[in-house]
Amino acid sequence: MNWLKKVIQIFKIKDLRKKIFFVLMILVIFRIAANIPVPGIDAERLSQFFSNNQLFGLLNIFTGGAMSNLSIIMLGLGPYITATIIMQLLTMIFPQLELLYKEEGDKGRQKFNQYGRILTVPLASLQSYAMLTILSRQGVLDLVSSIQWMTSITVITAGAVFLMWLGELISEKGIGNGISLLIFAGIVSGVPLSIRELAVTYTPSKIPSYLAFLVLALVITVSVVIITEGRRNIPVSYAKRIRGNRVYGGVSTYLPLNVNPAGVIPIIFALSIMLFPGMVANFFGASSIGWLASLAQGVGRLFENMWFYGVAYFLLVVLFTYFYTAVTFDPKNIASNLQKSGGFIPGIRPGKSTSDFLYFILNRVLLFGAIFLGTIAVLPSIVQGATGITAFGFAIGGTALLIVVSVVLETMRQINSQLTMRDYEGF
Repeated sequence: MNWLKKVIQIFKIKDLRKKIFFVLMILVIFRIAANIPVPGIDAERLSQFFSNNQLFGLLNIFTGGAMSNLSIIMLGLGPYITATIIMQLLTMIFPQLELLYKEEGDKGRQKFNQYGRILTVPLASLQSYAMLTILSRQGVLDLVSSIQWMTSITVITAGAVFLMWLGELISEKGIGNGISLLIFAGIVSGVPLSIRELAVTYTPSKIPSYLAFLVLALVITVSVVIITEGRRNIPVSYAKRIRGNRVYGGVSTYLPLNVNPAGVIPIIFALSIMLFPGMVANFFGASSIGWLASLAQGVGRLFENMWFYGVAYFLLVVLFTYFYTAVTFDPKNIASNLQKSGGFIPGIRPGKSTSDFLYFILNRVLLFGAIFLGTIAVLPSIVQGATGITAFGFAIGGTALLIVVSVVLETMRQINSQLTMRDYEGF
């Protein structure tokens, strides 16, 4: 019953209790918005389309069913995530953007984030037009006039911006990362439906596949917990300083480097990139231009190949793990701050030597974390390709399960830090 005492302690703290209730309120609003449909839907054809299309079925999982309902937030957080990726890639091309993001403090970061929000609007408009075009060709939507098209595109774009705002509200006023929590809520909302489908379609012949994926889910969960909590502690000592009659410093501590410092963000980024070619191929697949339609269909078939998809997905996860860590973790800045505060790593000179040492350790630790993250992401696809067992619902979604476990651990860690600040023992 120790966990019950922790929960009681959490809700005894007024500020923490308000933050948790605020997050729950935002998630309720998200679920309500996910069930407000765009007008002019053929529900039967829509259901058939999503059941027969693996790409859009996967997209639907991460929007919490908003896409299969053709709701006003059917795009989910895709445009915002894509805008974030583009902005962070641009920091590697334009030094001024990198300076704005890394060296100009909170004001620079806020301005950089504002550019990302602005870029979300045109991306959402283009994506909504592409989605509506694809669904119209499938006979799912009946949009006749240009006014209907403009209205639908405007509503869906506004829904994407609204969802972006909800995510930022959670990050600012709640607990945890708002984008991750909304994706988490979208995935978890599909669990009751998946359980119902399993119960309805159950046959004794499916027991081996159920057991296989149950074992796989347990392996993924345990592995994610171990790696997410894993750290490489670098010893740090502080020199003694005498001010007046007092002696400061002279203590030893450590600098923790996470095995996976990027968390679940590389998975979300990689998934957004992997889904993009399939969407473009679906859009141009029915083009009247012969060579363009053939090229689009070829790209679509390529990304439907499980082995190609798995290899590309793995490489993207590894690359984004390194990329996101490089953007958010700066050894030069850490080495500079240590030197200013009188800290040093035993046996390593302050300044550039400390920075180089941190780069060396980070790259070694990160290699293991990136390979692990990529392996866990594609493991269900590997098992499915090798055994021929068809994946079902939420239970086997390696990516979905990875996101859920990582978000839960990250949120628990933030709650724990809030408890520690108030002299309570955490989880």
